[in-house]
Amino acid sequence: MTKVQKGDVIRLKYTGRIKETGEIFDTTEEEIAKEAGIYKENGVYGPVPIAVGAGHVIQGLDEQLEGLEVGKKYEIEVPPEKGFGKRDPKLIKTFTLGQFRRQGIIPFPGMPVEIETEGGRKLRGRVLTVSGGRVRVDFNHPYAGKHLVYEVEIVEKIEDPIEKVKALIELRLPRIDPNKVVIEVGEKDVVVDFTSVKDDVDKGTLVLGELLLEGDLKFLGYEEVKFRPSVDELLKPPETEEGEAAEREAGEATEAAEEREEAPEQEAAEEATEEKTEESVETEEAGEEMEEESEETSEKAEEVEEEKPKKSTKGRKTRRTTRKKSTTKKKAKAAEEKSEAEAENPEDSE
Repeated sequence: MTKVQKGDVIRLKYTGRIKETGEIFDTTEEEIAKEAGIYKENGVYGPVPIAVGAGHVIQGLDEQLEGLEVGKKYEIEVPPEKGFGKRDPKLIKTFTLGQFRRQGIIPFPGMPVEIETEGGRKLRGRVLTVSGGRVRVDFNHPYAGKHLVYEVEIVEKIEDPIEKVKALIELRLPRIDPNKVVIEVGEKDVVVDFTSVKDDVDKGTLVLGELLLEGDLKFLGYEEVKFRPSVDELLKPPETEEGEAAEREAGEATEAAEEREEAPEQEAAEEATEEKTEESVETEEAGEEMEEESEETSEKAEEVEEEKPKKSTKGRKTRRTTRKKSTTKKKAKAAEEKSEAEAENPEDSE
């Protein structure tokens, strides 16, 4: 048989009544609630998920759940001090009839009232008597000083860590479907993401639910508890949220525009770089070709020089000398012929 220990997450069925009168004041059973006249149209009925020892039910009942077996039915009696408390005479206050009439209230015995103290605290009470211009109001709990009797049955003990978190969500936020909540569980940390269901309840309810859940999950041993959206995000004024959203959109639009502007420039720069690289490669190739052609030309020139016969300078000098000598001889001969002609014809010379 499985027994329940402190810290276990269970599903509990119960019905509570006043021992002195037999009046049923609370139950998880819809039919019993209807029969007892305490049925609530918006109430949630069925086995309630709780963490044993976390204070999810009245103290005297919570303490006596430890050690009980799953599937068995028990009857548990709770004394006043561990139930709704003992009656405190100091919580019976007297007011003037005028204080009520100024607020448009005509009090009568048994009438429930709510009064706000100077510190802003709201107290709920019940009118006891109206007499002599005086109204006595009892701010004790209606069942204070009463012994309570609970009929209980532990229906289930939940073992899976994620199912435990879901059960506590069901307890604190019964209008949210826990199967739609994204839950990440680590050894000492847990993340609960309500993003997909945050519109299923009003922000105030979700904030309160997250605050209560944080305490529940830390009771189970988790040291770090995160919610999405967080309490701070939920409490932001709508104007702030709209402003931040607008800033985010503007930032994203600016980034997109800058990217669009930078894209052509980057493409042009890349094309220019590619063209320069190609030109450089072509220049290098042309230079290499010119060097190769120059080397080939030099080699051919050397080969031609080697093939040409060497000319003698002596022959040139000899020819020039011969020409000079023949000219001198011609001049000498012409002079001799002239002299001889003059000798033969002296008359002509005179």
